[in-house]
Amino acid sequence: MRWLTGWCTGAPRPGTPAHEPPGAVAPIAARTLWTGPDPLWAVGDWRPEEIRLAVLRPGAGASVTTGPTAPDPFEANPATLRLAVLGHCGATDAELAAGLAAARGGAVRHLTGWPGSYTVVLRSGTRSTVLLTDLAGARPVFHTPWGDGTAYATAALPLADLVGAPLDTGHLAARLACPEAPEALGAGTPYLGVRRVPPGHALAVRSGRPYLTQYDGPGAEGVPGRGEAAAVRELTRALLESVRFRVRTSPADPAPLPAGRSGRARLGVDLSYGTASATVALLAAAVPPAAVPAAAGPAGTVAPYPSGPYRAVPARTGPPSEESGPEAGAMPGATSGATPASGSAFAPRSAGPARTGAVKGSWARSGARPRTGSEPVAAVTFGETTGTGTVPAAPALAPDVPRLRRTVLAPGPDTLPYADLRADPTAGPLTDEPGPELVTAAWAEARFGAGGTDHLTGYGARQVLDGHPARLADLVRAGRSRELLSPVAALAGADRAAAGVLTGALRTPLTVLRAAHRLARIRYPEALDDAAVRLTLRRAPDGSGTAGARSADDLAWVVPGPAARWLSDEALSAVALRLRLAAREPAPGDNPGAYRARHALHRHARGFRTLVHATEQPGQRLHAPFLDNQVVRAARLLPDEVRLQPGARPALLHAVLAGAGRTDLPPDWGRGPRPDRAPAVRAGLRLAADGLAELFDAPLLAEAGLIDLPAVRAALDRAADPAAPLPPAALAGLADLVATELWLRRVRARRHGACWTGLPRPVHPALSPPRLS
Repeated sequence: MRWLTGWCTGAPRPGTPAHEPPGAVAPIAARTLWTGPDPLWAVGDWRPEEIRLAVLRPGAGASVTTGPTAPDPFEANPATLRLAVLGHCGATDAELAAGLAAARGGAVRHLTGWPGSYTVVLRSGTRSTVLLTDLAGARPVFHTPWGDGTAYATAALPLADLVGAPLDTGHLAARLACPEAPEALGAGTPYLGVRRVPPGHALAVRSGRPYLTQYDGPGAEGVPGRGEAAAVRELTRALLESVRFRVRTSPADPAPLPAGRSGRARLGVDLSYGTASATVALLAAAVPPAAVPAAAGPAGTVAPYPSGPYRAVPARTGPPSEESGPEAGAMPGATSGATPASGSAFAPRSAGPARTGAVKGSWARSGARPRTGSEPVAAVTFGETTGTGTVPAAPALAPDVPRLRRTVLAPGPDTLPYADLRADPTAGPLTDEPGPELVTAAWAEARFGAGGTDHLTGYGARQVLDGHPARLADLVRAGRSRELLSPVAALAGADRAAAGVLTGALRTPLTVLRAAHRLARIRYPEALDDAAVRLTLRRAPDGSGTAGARSADDLAWVVPGPAARWLSDEALSAVALRLRLAAREPAPGDNPGAYRARHALHRHARGFRTLVHATEQPGQRLHAPFLDNQVVRAARLLPDEVRLQPGARPALLHAVLAGAGRTDLPPDWGRGPRPDRAPAVRAGLRLAADGLAELFDAPLLAEAGLIDLPAVRAALDRAADPAAPLPPAALAGLADLVATELWLRRVRARRHGACWTGLPRPVHPALSPPRLS
């Protein structure tokens, strides 16, 4: 796990606990970026190119450094500006310098518009620090009172370790009951006293006091009249830049491999059965490899990020060799008569010298020696089956791409969900927060282990591009009820085929339209009160019924999570109280559909972060280009009526690939059946039955008063029985419960102070009743 931490001191505040002097405390195995009374550290296996620092002093230009450098000496000059960018940032040195200069006036939004996924820290003088989160929530920031100031970090666990924060059982109950509702979750974390900065916000710490400001609102999301073609062009440009940047900046030397594995590729992609991962795979395979400088510098140095004018340079002359395959700058299968979008990575070759495919904004330079054009990209596919027992044709999503080195992994007992429970449950990795990704970690680890040093995935595309069912209410609010006809007709057609003519022709349209009009007209406080009543009465949707019924269940401001049915009465009452207290606050300024969709994205980004912590191999990087700021902003431009069309996501991604030059894909590309993972989940539950029985023999969740233990045990037994019927949402709810219990065991087994040196000896308080509010 990689994290960034520091603190800002200020005047002592009354009532704060006494701590050791901050100068005596430091994170273990940290790299110091800024010194002085308000230091900054980078902890973990950061690559040199992932740490970039810029300094702007009065009367001088900004200086930008990349990689491990000696920390700048402390300067008590209030006019000095410092910028730290950690992660994968596609800005050039000149852009970083210009961005730092523009931040002198207080503007910070421009610091989040570069390609990639990264965290920004801005220091103004000696007593003001600003940290920026991303829009999706994959790069969060946390803070907590510390001494006479505020400590901050990009991980919550180290801060809880720093201040000795106990677990917040009330927040755990809210995560299980309403995982997508900010009204229940608030700004809390699983650790009492450690606060989360919401996505799209800036944490400003001035003289030790934290202040939150929103630097990016929903913007043009759902604005009627915005053209679909312009939005698709912007989405194409943003996604191309995100993928191209990651491919070009992947390190030349492969990461060290775990014992028993060999031959890892530099780049890897997920070629699963979804259109998002196939789109990323096609884009990555078409980007030419990064160029290696002809004259290598001294050992251990890191080449600076380029600056200045950009131009494409020829890679070589003459026709491509037979073994190298098609030129990387032109996607195999692109028709010669296609007219790709400007800056296309798939542009067809013209007569004359072959080109690398680099365009303005890329990193190709004269005097550079290109890598081998046939460098493979590891494309990993899991051999799963659909509900009908057939194997989907995943290669059909990415045909005729010789550069993709396909690897099909056969599922086995070691890759089933809950496989880690058959060994010591506490021996697995400790993530920053709990999440259902812990129970599928073995399956994901097998995929990523067969991938590349930099592995690109399609995570987040569904939440970024799809139309949330609650967006139907946005159309009603905007007076565009006629545009409901197409999505409602698609739901009615699906229900007619599954449940009969009466349900499809009459019941589904009436149910969906009535729910959409109700959500559009209900007042926000009344909606939260209704959600609190439904939660207390255990009226949570179980995911059964037709597609129309499930969409109608989603047409609400707050929807209980799948694990809510197994929580105790006390836990449900505490979460319902949170909802009633939130009803007294001002209503959000967004429409309910955009609001629900944005927080569904935040929840999915939290899950991706947990997945990275649990499965990323040493030296490996997992990428989710769809969660980048510029891709999220571009997707916001898509009109609601486009998102809500049947098959909107495959159509949008098909248009993105066509705009990038891939014009030979069939019209029904990406509309095939998806794997049915429910049998694999139930098989994993059967094999892990003994481990689950031991785990829930005396669970910590029951000790904290969060779950109804007999009901949970009965549900586990029913899920392990292949003949017992089970609602679709039950498997997801059990995954939440098991993952939370597993995470609690691992947190309890760790040693206090494992992240820091110089902390005082911990004082173990006496046992107290659980705090649920």
